[in-house]
Amino acid sequence: MTIAFTVALAMLAAAAGITVGAALRGPTSADRVLAVDLLLVILAGGLAVGAAAGGRPDLLVIVVVVALVAFVGTVAVGRALERSGRR
Repeated sequence: MTIAFTVALAMLAAAAGITVGAALRGPTSADRVLAVDLLLVILAGGLAVGAAAGGRPDLLVIVVVVALVAFVGTVAVGRALERSGRR
C-alpha cells in the first residue's frame, strides 16, 4: 500500500507544479483564479492521501476546511471579476 500512496503523492506533486506554472502564465485573471482553486483542490487531495497513509482521520477536517476555502474564495473572486468587468 505504501507504493500506492507514494505514486499518488508524486502525481499530485506533478499536478501542483503544472498548476503553479499555469497560475503564473495565465493570460487572464480568471485563468489565474482557476489555477489557484485547482492548487487548493490538489492540496486537499494531498492531505487526504496523507491522512489515509498515516491512519489519521483527524486530518480530514482540515481537508474539508481547505475545500470550503477554495470554493468560497473562487466564488468571491469570480463575482468581483464579473462586477469589475476585467478578464
